[in-house]
Amino acid sequence: MTTHSPIALITGGNRGIGFETAKQLASLGYHILIAARNPQQAQAAIEAIKAHGHQADYVHYDASQPHSAQAVAQAVKTRFGRLDVLINNAGMLQETLIGNNNTLSVDQDTLKTTFEVNFFAVVALTQALIPLLERAPAGRIVNLSSILASQTLHSSPDSPIAPAKGLAYNASKSALNMFTIHLADALKDTPIKVNSAHPGWVKTALGGPHAPMEVADSWKTSVTLATLAADGPSGGYFHESQALPW
Repeated sequence: MTTHSPIALITGGNRGIGFETAKQLASLGYHILIAARNPQQAQAAIEAIKAHGHQADYVHYDASQPHSAQAVAQAVKTRFGRLDVLINNAGMLQETLIGNNNTLSVDQDTLKTTFEVNFFAVVALTQALIPLLERAPAGRIVNLSSILASQTLHSSPDSPIAPAKGLAYNASKSALNMFTIHLADALKDTPIKVNSAHPGWVKTALGGPHAPMEVADSWKTSVTLATLAADGPSGGYFHESQALPW
């Protein structure tokens, strides 16, 4: 398939923050690739995007399957030959975060499963797609992190996030931030930029009903980082235009 539109792949783009991000990038002229496990849910998202006259397609991706990353890369290479934007949006949360410190009780299965999806799968998919991002004139990688990844804020007892110490989720996102820093350094001699994004505390299946931000506003940080100009930052950690402490 030949397209002159920039191509953006969004993991978990079939719902929540990922879907809002997909809609916004589609409205900017990007050809959206929804990477998700459930083809029916993905197709519904694709049809919603196409209903507004935009381009979207489905790529099967399952973060829990070791070979899924290479399958995604092969599918994108075969159909498009390059990738302009990768948004590592898919993630999971298995813990209660608010008012909880489960460090003494979190089990190994929760730690391993959370890291598999939130960290190991992201590294694998990104590594598989780097050759396609290198074919783009200005590749962009956005890693969906969280303010709960901030070790600086967690180490301050007066921080507003101090009570939310779900170890598996927070540590997996801190590891993701480290990946962002290391990857930006590895790509510093290329046009590719990579940054971590905190979208905000959003009313999603993961964020819960008490979150202050509506899902309709959750796309802003991801889209800002996905559309950075050549003089934009790389290796940073942001909420909208604000740099966050590591």
